[in-house]
Amino acid sequence: MLKISKENILEDTTEGIKPFLNSGSGTKIVITTHHKPDADALGSSLSLYYYLKKLGKEVTVVTPTDYPINLHWMPGNDFVVNFEENQEDAIKLVKAADIVFCLDFNDLSRINELGDVVKNSSAVKIMIDHHRNPSGFDDHRFWTIDTSSTCELIYDFIIANGGEELIDVDIASCIYAGIIADTGSFRFNSTSSHTHRIAAKLIDLGVDSAKIHALLHDNFSLSRYRLMGYVLYKKLQIIPELKTALVYLNQDELMKFNIQTGDTEGFVNFGLGIKGIVFSALIIDRSVMVKMSFRSQGSFPCNEFSAKHFNGGGHLNAAGGASNETLGAVVKKFKTVLPEYKNQLLNSYDNEV
Repeated sequence: MLKISKENILEDTTEGIKPFLNSGSGTKIVITTHHKPDADALGSSLSLYYYLKKLGKEVTVVTPTDYPINLHWMPGNDFVVNFEENQEDAIKLVKAADIVFCLDFNDLSRINELGDVVKNSSAVKIMIDHHRNPSGFDDHRFWTIDTSSTCELIYDFIIANGGEELIDVDIASCIYAGIIADTGSFRFNSTSSHTHRIAAKLIDLGVDSAKIHALLHDNFSLSRYRLMGYVLYKKLQIIPELKTALVYLNQDELMKFNIQTGDTEGFVNFGLGIKGIVFSALIIDRSVMVKMSFRSQGSFPCNEFSAKHFNGGGHLNAAGGASNETLGAVVKKFKTVLPEYKNQLLNSYDNEV
């Protein structure tokens, strides 16, 4: 089972819904996840989808938005309902649901307009997540921050519910994809021995590790790679005295390279590959809002930095934020507040060898 620390225990309040899950057919279930789902969000949703289908439930995955093309290979992708494209159908599904599973997010604001629909639903709401400070909208939860990913939690949830024999290669592949993505292919410090043991069991079930790596990481558009070259050559700024890297992109640049959902995935990590850098930021003008991604190495708290200054949050080494200000104002603010963290930046993990 899940290895947990004394500080970050697994909070499992799902015991009361297990008889409901195992009561046979007829139960209507909706699974949803955060906007612009990544591999962990979609992988956890689709793996839970197939597991619940095997229990005889009527299950639908409803995403608040679209998601990157490199995730469309996942088993069950063809059955996903996109709220933005099929709002009427999605609302009917949520209103009719007996249970709504909320995966990889802990606040209804993370699912945009779909949040109000879920909030007003009479369905039992079950949160399975690994982010800090849940807002408390849920009726039951399977939650801890001491895990690599929501996909790892889905595996533990299935095992805790006695469903190990129901995990087939489709379920295993979705879980494996999410773990790979959220651990950075097992290199992030959220990776535990438990994570590796799960991965080994999934491979034993028939997961093609090499193929999934290729589908996740070698399955992008040409425009993404052209933007990548532009970012590395023209846009990557280094603030050496604060061990920080910064990239920011405006609307014209996104249009110039015909950027689609998911094309900037991973760009925030570029800075961390540079010797001496411990904090990396990606700031993008998405027209409706300016969105931010933060990554760090060592002890620098991305989540605290984001929560204090940019209405965000997340994990110690990976967080996000958002602002209604202009791109220029956000970049200026970032550079203004950054020196406040000089001591933490200089005393964080140093990747010099």
